[in-house]
Amino acid sequence: MSTKIVIKKNTYFDSVSLMSISTKANQLEGVEQAFVAMATEMNKGVLRNLGLLTPELESAKNGDLMIVIKGASDAENEASLIAIEELFSNKNKGGSKHEAKYATISSAHEHIVESNLVVISVNGAFAAREARIALENDLNVMLFSDNVSIEDELALKQLASSKGLLMMGPDCGTAIINGAALCFGNAVRRGNIGIIGASGTGSQELSVRIHEFGGGISQLIGTGGRDLSEKIGGIMMLDALKMLEADDETSVIVLISKPPAPAVAQKVLLQAEKCKKPVVVCFLGQNQHYTDKPGLTFAKATKQAALKAVLLTGIKEEDLDLHPLNWPLIEEVRAKLKPEQKYIRGLFCGGTLCDESMFAALAKYPDVYSNIQPNPEYRLKDLNKSIKHTFLDFGDDDFTNGKPHPMIDPTNRISRLLQEARDPEVGVIVMDFVLGFGSHENPVGVMLDAIKESKAIAKKEGRHLEILGYVLGTDLDTPSLAQQCKLLTDAGVTWASSSTNTGLLAREFVWKGETA
Repeated sequence: MSTKIVIKKNTYFDSVSLMSISTKANQLEGVEQAFVAMATEMNKGVLRNLGLLTPELESAKNGDLMIVIKGASDAENEASLIAIEELFSNKNKGGSKHEAKYATISSAHEHIVESNLVVISVNGAFAAREARIALENDLNVMLFSDNVSIEDELALKQLASSKGLLMMGPDCGTAIINGAALCFGNAVRRGNIGIIGASGTGSQELSVRIHEFGGGISQLIGTGGRDLSEKIGGIMMLDALKMLEADDETSVIVLISKPPAPAVAQKVLLQAEKCKKPVVVCFLGQNQHYTDKPGLTFAKATKQAALKAVLLTGIKEEDLDLHPLNWPLIEEVRAKLKPEQKYIRGLFCGGTLCDESMFAALAKYPDVYSNIQPNPEYRLKDLNKSIKHTFLDFGDDDFTNGKPHPMIDPTNRISRLLQEARDPEVGVIVMDFVLGFGSHENPVGVMLDAIKESKAIAKKEGRHLEILGYVLGTDLDTPSLAQQCKLLTDAGVTWASSSTNTGLLAREFVWKGETA
């Protein structure tokens, strides 16, 4: 085995570009492992854990680009390096012939005076600085970068609020502004429903369900996952509520979040109640029972929230296919599983999709573990070992530090799928497949070999292994929802029609008590 190391001094690429290039590099023939990233301390830590950190890499600076290739021989590594260099060249050749590049946000704004929004994807150490520059130039901000301190987030949002600007993020992965999807997003029709989300895939899920039910999206404003924390106080969600209330194209507003801080939830609900437009609120996993009020409606799940929103626009429920739970299918799966096959293993790319399935399981089972479990008692101590019912969010920082997001690179999830398939107590493995802008071009296809191998492992041991898939996407996405679902069907995978139904099906498949 041979290792090739290249350090390009003062050569910066944004994290989204590097995630894409790193994914493609790892797919090159002859490459056992490729690591393409900026020389940050976090990325050096990843190399250290992989046993690939050398003194040369240790001394590299934050602005340096690291390329580390592990292959069978020096010759193969040299060939791989040429191929990786070509990936960078192709990126630089991308775009139209009229595309201009600017060294700074200020310079870009000076030359494109009509611009009013900037998407920032840089290393977290520099992200707050760049966001502040944008805000000081009166630009709205979508901050894709993570690893920004909560103190910086608070200061940025206070500044944005004082100027009447959007400060989406940090760690904001999804937005649709005036019909344009930014970062991760789906192709959905335009309409009169506005979404404000402290949750990326939760917002995507709402948008595709609204699309499926015949509605459309006016704006989708992401806030970043910490916006409803005690420290931040919901600054962005409160400001976005005012913006959508004043937006002529928005008639109905939907709020979605993972469990917010109780005091912040009350602050948001108080403003939502005063809003002149109807508001639907979906706080996933919130134990508190809210009562609907005039103009303020509550939903416990994303499917229910989307349905309530489209009904408020005048769409009739009797005209919709609501995909009720398939109880004959549930009974069929239960009959195939052995008595010892009593556990769910959820392997998710989307944090909110993971949350929704986990909360569905929690409503019926006490022993549900996860890397994102709100209850510290059931938070996994060892991420490499599942316990009873386990739900993993592979998009969480635990898994993505120095690595591409699983919506782009499925490597981590493939190895875990095979691991879970060998556990005789596992009855169902649940996975999501996210379509849309920014995601892998064929999320189901890239997992098919591992899915087939997993089923073969169980079959060889005389077990049926139920694999349940959910494809988050629309008929307008590329590839299409129908095409990806057909791939699952052909591979013997059961697919769910929504995130909500995914969690309900998974928990019922392995239920060993009385029939519901």
